[in-house]
Amino acid sequence: MATAKTSKSAAVHAKLGHPVIDSDGHTVEFEPAVMEYLAKVGGSRMVEHYKTHWSAGMNAGLGALFGSSRLSPEQRVAQRATRSPWWGLPTKNTLDRATSTLPKLLHERLDEIGLDVTVLYPSLGLAAPHIDDEEVRKAACRAFNMFHADIFREYADRMIPVAVIPMHTPQEATEELEFAVKQLGFKAVMLAGHVIRPIPEVVRTAPDAARYAYWLDNLCLDSDHDYDPVWAKCVELGVSPTFHSAGMGWGSRTSPSTYMYNHIGHFAAAGEALCKAMFFGGVTRRFPTLRFAFLECGVGWAASLYADMIGHWEKRNGKAMSNYDPANLDRELLLSLYEQYGGDMVKGKIDGITQNGILAGSKEDPATLDDWRRCGIEKREDIRDLFVPSFYFGCEADDPMNASAFNTRINPFGARLNAIFSSDIGHWDVPDMTEVVEEAYELVEHKVMSEEDLRDFMFVNPARLWTEMNSDFFKGTVVESQVRKLSAA
Repeated sequence: MATAKTSKSAAVHAKLGHPVIDSDGHTVEFEPAVMEYLAKVGGSRMVEHYKTHWSAGMNAGLGALFGSSRLSPEQRVAQRATRSPWWGLPTKNTLDRATSTLPKLLHERLDEIGLDVTVLYPSLGLAAPHIDDEEVRKAACRAFNMFHADIFREYADRMIPVAVIPMHTPQEATEELEFAVKQLGFKAVMLAGHVIRPIPEVVRTAPDAARYAYWLDNLCLDSDHDYDPVWAKCVELGVSPTFHSAGMGWGSRTSPSTYMYNHIGHFAAAGEALCKAMFFGGVTRRFPTLRFAFLECGVGWAASLYADMIGHWEKRNGKAMSNYDPANLDRELLLSLYEQYGGDMVKGKIDGITQNGILAGSKEDPATLDDWRRCGIEKREDIRDLFVPSFYFGCEADDPMNASAFNTRINPFGARLNAIFSSDIGHWDVPDMTEVVEEAYELVEHKVMSEEDLRDFMFVNPARLWTEMNSDFFKGTVVESQVRKLSAA
């Protein structure tokens, strides 16, 4: 079918003077076809296992997140079941609904939408790396990857799918990375951003309650496994690890009645947990060439995290910890000041005050006093040098906080954070695909972003994210020549 190319987004694109690279569009899988691939991987038995296991196990313990749609409002309250996503796809706009599922139609409409190239993430496949059952998890990831590799292969000039990678163990991650990149030809990958694990003591003492008592393995700090082999494999294969895991069902995002309450900020919460763990775990120190991206989470939290880390390091770096060591307390001076100024409040109560309570402190291992030891921070600038180049942040078009990435007056050392344009086409956030580029440009019209900022957001930063790991990432695409010119500049 022929589609019009006179949308407002197409008009904006025409005047930009640079390509628009979308780093987080979404395809909505045609499930019957995916199930055929799953049967190829594991047989018809695996299809039935997938249908019953994808929402079971530890994932089900997240406030009964994946089962809430099957409960009545009264049951949700009784079980404190987290209100899960519902009506998550645009439907009134039937053309867009079909476009998100049919690669040929999306390819035909990209000019109308205002996109030159789009890197496409799954929808159903977002959950595949988090399935608790190992056999089902690995088979599902393999099936989604085979399906997406096949349906997008002939549209590689403008559409680049990502492979989904499980992370319950480093071995399963490296195996699927190898297969996806070397056998299926993927250039982009999405790794699970965390693993939900049972608390061992609860498993031992109350096994029936174990799935409700969990901890979040952030893969980088205090993990059950050493994930350095995964990061090393990404370097070897030339792929940027990207993450699109959810944070609903965590902490306060467990309302049984209000999905919006649970949704707002949940991708940012998941992104911050992993980003912070990568930094404190020393991953960016050990793998300085790797480029990581956190999708659909915005950049406001990242600007805050970057500034907060610098402020925290200044107060509690290894050397500064002597300011808080109870051994450095002048007890005689303290007692004399209490006696001189304390009056009735302290009278008869100060004996032993420095031997008990908060002033006495706790015994700490000197080797663990510096929380920054794994990333080797010796000066404030080290935080900038390890944080700013390493991390990229997917930002939706209509988010005014996108401008915070480029606010050099506020960001320490005048940093410009790596915000990347992420359309989110295919999901409820975008009821009309032809409006995303126009919405992003509104920040320029409102004078909170400059034309240069927008160019970095829509072209420069995305190009750098993907090509710094693989200089041929855009080879064969419609933006190949512009990206090569950018890289040579």
